[in-house]
Amino acid sequence: MAVRLRMAVHGVRNHRIFHLVAVNQRQRRNAKPIELLGVYNPRLKPGETTKTVEWSPERIKYWLKVGATPSKTVTKLLQMGGILDPSTPLSPNAAAQQSSSTNPGPSSETAPVPPSEPGAPSAQPTAA
Repeated sequence: MAVRLRMAVHGVRNHRIFHLVAVNQRQRRNAKPIELLGVYNPRLKPGETTKTVEWSPERIKYWLKVGATPSKTVTKLLQMGGILDPSTPLSPNAAAQQSSSTNPGPSSETAPVPPSEPGAPSAQPTAA
């Protein structure tokens, strides 16, 4: 069973609460999770200046160790919280760099284009 760490949405409109959960990746977003790992409430209470996340770092590290794949959003949160190192292959930036190094795109060198002859048809379409 492939496990994914992702955010599940709860609460009424304009008062959302996000749960960080470990869930089978084939299930829908708000399906019953295998385990609740944390809670993120993006709304600030009066007098607060920062948003907080309540989570269990030991359980998150356990799920990452056994092969759970975090979503992009969860990866960013884990990096900001210091649980996940930005240089790990789970990072979206590291994955993009790794794929570009293994499968290089078109090279920066271009072949010279021969000049067209004055009487030859042009390759560009003409307006009718």
